[in-house]
This record gives sequence, structure tokens and C-alpha cells, in this order.
Amino acid sequence: MKARTATRPPGRHLVLVGPTASGKSAAAAALARRRSDRGQPTEVVSCDSMAVYRGMDVGTATPTVEERAGIPHHLLDVVDPTEEFSVQRFVELADDALDDIESRRASAVLVGGTGLYVQAVTDGLELPGRYPEVLAALEPLTTDELTTRLEELDPVAAGRVPPGNRRRLLRALEVTIGSGRPFSSSGPGLTAFPPTPFVLTGLTVPRDVVAGRIAERYGHQVADGFLDEVVALDALGDRLSRTAAEALGYRELLAHLRGEMTRDEALDVAIQRTRRFAVRQERWFRRDPRIEWFAAGPTDEVARRLDEHWSATAGPAGILDPDGANPTTTVGPSCCD
Repeated sequence: MKARTATRPPGRHLVLVGPTASGKSAAAAALARRRSDRGQPTEVVSCDSMAVYRGMDVGTATPTVEERAGIPHHLLDVVDPTEEFSVQRFVELADDALDDIESRRASAVLVGGTGLYVQAVTDGLELPGRYPEVLAALEPLTTDELTTRLEELDPVAAGRVPPGNRRRLLRALEVTIGSGRPFSSSGPGLTAFPPTPFVLTGLTVPRDVVAGRIAERYGHQVADGFLDEVVALDALGDRLSRTAAEALGYRELLAHLRGEMTRDEALDVAIQRTRRFAVRQERWFRRDPRIEWFAAGPTDEVARRLDEHWSATAGPAGILDPDGANPTTTVGPSCCD
């Protein structure tokens, strides 16, 4: 399937990305509130692969009811942790949310750090189907064996996969074998950055600051009941989905509950893994030349700067046209280089 990107009014929606603990969720809510208060209804669409799960609010830093006050938020707590969740499912839900928002002549701030989810929506990526039986047959192979096989079946796709990236190798082979067509024939891959109707922005935070915030956040989450959430998930046993079980923090605390490490050891491992994840997020988004970057700071100040950029880039017609059409609006040079 493919996201309905081409039908989106240019400039109507803004995307805000950045590494975990960068403050982007708070900035998105403040931006939406700022615009709504002056008569430009704006809502928030989460682009987080784990915030979709019910019962995992503390560990995923899902905005609280108080933090969301007055601003509709979409794609939070939409599936049970027993369900597998995929980028295809996310695109379906995101498209439905954006259609709903546009039907009410409102705008959206899409916020999150799951790069593939964001890019699938903003660029209308062609998403190949899933072939679970093929994937199950590939899982026992070593990473080197997967690499060799993909080089034989689809050398173009093999050249796009970073060395040792087992997940990407499995996906490329799953599609190539399951569909009978090279995975590379699905499109130019994730390194193409075409024009998009979305206004793309990001928050930058020094890595040492992010590292400190991650450790501090885990401390707050434990105090707020993180371990209770993990106990509830552990009670699901084999019914807990693979994707939910892999969530950072949950994965390590589940290991603690099963006696594989102490709680402090689990938190130390979670902090280190989350810090590495934040670096990978930053590298992913930095590849995209269309993103306009803003230094993180006080939430209201960041919201003000994002608001000014959005208005300057899209122009008033991109947001305020009462008929929901934007025939004269462009997405600005940062989106179309």
C-alpha cells in the first residue's frame, strides 16, 4: 500500500522530528495550542511505534491527559500489546487521522522519532506486502548467509543495506522471495527525498544533554509506575507481541522480572541502549536535506519559532483556506531542493 501523500494540501501539516528526550512532544502540543488559540485549529498525530500500545504509557513517555489538555491527539493507545504492529498499519491509521483532521478544516503536527513511520507518510512510500512464511524460513539463517543470498537475488537492494543490518536484510529477502520481484523494484529506497506537501522540521539537542535526559527520565518513569506496567505485560506471557516486547526499557525490565539481571542492571542496560537509539535517530533524520532544524530550548519559545517558520513556509493560505484547498501554496525551498 501507499500513503495518500499526493492528496495532502501543501503546507497544511507540519512534521516535527528529533531524538528521544528532545522535548518534541511538549513542543508539538504547545505549537498546536498556540495556533488553535488564535483560530487555526491544530491537532497532534503521534508517529511513535510504541506509543500506539495501550498499557505502555509510562515507559513510552506518552503525553499525559494533562499534557494533552485541549488539544486532540491521535494514534496514542490504539492497539493492545498482544497485537503485532507494522509500518503498513501505521500508514493506514495516519492517513485516516489526517483525512479526519482535514475534514474539519484543521491542521496537524505529526510528531515522533520513528523515522520509517514518518517517511512512509511524508513521502508516500510504496510499502511491499508481508510474507510471514517466507520470513519464518529465513530467520534461522545467519546474517552472513542472509547477506550472501540477497546479493545473489537482488544486488541493488543488497547495496542499500548497511553492513550487518539483519532486520533490513530479512525484509528485503522476505519481499524478494515472497513477491517474486526484487525488493529494489519497489522504489528508490529510503535515500530519496522528493518534494513533499508537509513542512518538515526537527529539534537538535547536544548528545550529552540527551544522554542526561534519558537517564533522568528513566528515574522518573520508575517512580511513576514503569515496573507495574512491565509486570502487567509479563502476565500476558506468550500472548505479548514481538514488537511490544522489544520496546526499550520494557525489554530490559522484562529480563529483570525473569531473573536474568537485577533491576539496577536492567535500567543501566536500558539507558545505554536508549542512548544508542537516540544517536541512530539523529543520524536517520540528518540524512534528509528538507528538514529545517531548530535548537531545543524552553517549550514555548520553541513553539513560537516553529509557528513562525510554518507560517512563513506555507503562507496563510496553506493553513487558513476555509475550503481546505490550497491552489497557490508551495511547500518552500527547504522541501524541494
